[in-house]
Amino acid sequence: MINAGIISYGSGTILFLVLTLVLLTGQQGRSRKNALKFAAVVSTVWLGFTAAAIYYDVSFYSYLVEPVRSFSWLLFLGFVLVSSITDTRLADQRFRRAAAFAASYTVLLTTVVLYRMFAGAGVTNYLGFDVLYGGFLLIAIAGLVLVEQIMRNAHVESRRAVKYLCIGLGLIFAYDFYLYSNALLFQGLDISLWEARGFVNALAVPVLAIAIARDPRLSLDIFVSRRMVFHTTALLGTGLYLFAMGMGGYYIRTRGGEWGTVVQVIFLFGAGLVLMVLFFSGRVRSSLRVLINKHFFHYKYDYRDEWLRFIQTLSSGQPDDRLRERAIHSIAEIIDSPGGILWMRRLNRFVPVASWQMQVSENDTLKTEHPLVNFMAAREWLIDIDEFEREPELYNNLSIPDWLLNMPQAWLIIPLIVHDHMLGFVVLARSPAQNHFNWEDSDLVKTAGRQVAMHLSQLEASQALAEARQFEACNRLSSYVMHDLKNLIAQLSLVVTNAGKHKNNPRFMEDAITTVDNSVQKMNRLLEHLRSDNVQVQETSTIELCAELNEVVQTMLRGKPAPSLDCQAKGLHILADADRFGAVIGHLIRNAQDATPDDGRIIVRLFRSKRKAVVEVQDTGTGMDKEFIRDRLFRPFDSTKGKAGMGIGVYEARDYIHKLGGDLKVISRPGEGTTFRASLSISEIDENAVKL
Repeated sequence: MINAGIISYGSGTILFLVLTLVLLTGQQGRSRKNALKFAAVVSTVWLGFTAAAIYYDVSFYSYLVEPVRSFSWLLFLGFVLVSSITDTRLADQRFRRAAAFAASYTVLLTTVVLYRMFAGAGVTNYLGFDVLYGGFLLIAIAGLVLVEQIMRNAHVESRRAVKYLCIGLGLIFAYDFYLYSNALLFQGLDISLWEARGFVNALAVPVLAIAIARDPRLSLDIFVSRRMVFHTTALLGTGLYLFAMGMGGYYIRTRGGEWGTVVQVIFLFGAGLVLMVLFFSGRVRSSLRVLINKHFFHYKYDYRDEWLRFIQTLSSGQPDDRLRERAIHSIAEIIDSPGGILWMRRLNRFVPVASWQMQVSENDTLKTEHPLVNFMAAREWLIDIDEFEREPELYNNLSIPDWLLNMPQAWLIIPLIVHDHMLGFVVLARSPAQNHFNWEDSDLVKTAGRQVAMHLSQLEASQALAEARQFEACNRLSSYVMHDLKNLIAQLSLVVTNAGKHKNNPRFMEDAITTVDNSVQKMNRLLEHLRSDNVQVQETSTIELCAELNEVVQTMLRGKPAPSLDCQAKGLHILADADRFGAVIGHLIRNAQDATPDDGRIIVRLFRSKRKAVVEVQDTGTGMDKEFIRDRLFRPFDSTKGKAGMGIGVYEARDYIHKLGGDLKVISRPGEGTTFRASLSISEIDENAVKL
């Protein structure tokens, strides 16, 4: 009667031989495919040698080949792992050290087999522990560890091919693990389990064949930590568990007496129960997940999908069509944030320019020299407000404005940096789906922030270019105006030239008056059109504000409603050009008259606030909404007066006040009126007076 072991290992030999022939007749591959060929050849030899050893009743001789067979599969799995590491030099060094250790271990284990063959079965036992079986058990554990790493760290797209490879090799090493752990536990090899081993290896061949058919080159897309290529928590956990179970079983069996077998069975099932409890423990699984994500780079995101979605959100629509809102949305979408606010640099401060599903106050501004701005520009750090409140020392006890810390739902502050220049920053609302914000989230959001900064920078540059082109058009228009003035001067010069000869001619006088009247009307229209648009820089002098404002108000009394002056502080001086400053205030008053009905009110008010002189032009006109103030009021060449205005007056007014070192703010509500508030630096004369 044929022994079951011969059939078992013989069937395994036949199937592995077929697999070996397929690999040998295929195309030549890289080192990992060559390693697979080597493993298949050695497995075929081992299975055939074992079948022959059983037939000749020298079964123990099969252990001479088994260490080499196990080493060949470990070598193949090692090639699969290290081939995906980008640093090839470091990968080669790590692989060579690991391969050298495995080869040395194989030689040592083969030496133990030879020693036992010549010295007897008992020589490899130490305190009831069979060193030979323990050595084979460690190889099985190492194989399971490598299979686990391949499956856990394989990219989603490559798992279609990887899973069958892991199932096939996992089956082989799992059965070895069961076989030798059982031998250690019961201090003897179960012959039935050992004979069935050939069938188990034969069952793995079709699964391995499917893996090879799906990816003949075995080009597996795997990402593994350099420090943890050959290390995993499964190795330590399995080793400790087996050690504890083996020592416990040995002690029970030797000390249990008549109850030894019963207690041993209870202990085994109790150990299994403990293992299941630990496996289903949420805290244990959570800790293991964090460890794997950190050390094995089992990435949290599918970066290809995230980047495609990010670019799609950012680039949808026209370049200037709500790009700022889309910029906030594109970053917030990455970490499931429900809203955000964008601040951008405007002269000497950062102001809110756009929001997406969050409320913001126009007064929430940040000066360019604020420590928060300097910190983000220097470190390029993303600031987690929750982390800052818990551990401010991580941010060098950074000073963050109270309005930002107290902002509802404020969570992350993301700097927008272009070429080491901070263009602005985004504040995102707290995400209900993000329980843990780690280094991977931070890196992805910062990278997205740089891309957003580039888009916003291009938007700013394109708008500046458009404004420059509009100024160029304005310069061309000035050339036409000068041409008209030249014609008017020529007409008036002709009248003056002929006045000496024809001044007593009534018809000449009538024509002269008509010509002068026509010229005056044209020049008045030009003056009204260009009065506040003169951009030429004039020499500055010390002017007394109350007197200057009174002169401007008297000039504007011809319009309706007539403005009134309220000088709450007198004797305030500033350094400015009187004509230019008067033109700016006059333009603000004229805009107020255009927006206010005849029965309305316009008040020009002057008062002092700390070291600033404040000039207000307040009206009870139609008012403006926030969107108009933010998007159109200070945009040059954007006028609501049609052809009667060029839309450059308010822009020039703010620009001139900024040049004086001041600031211009607008407070307005539709249907209630508008207040233009100009804060100006007081000259040294008034400062010295205050000190005295």
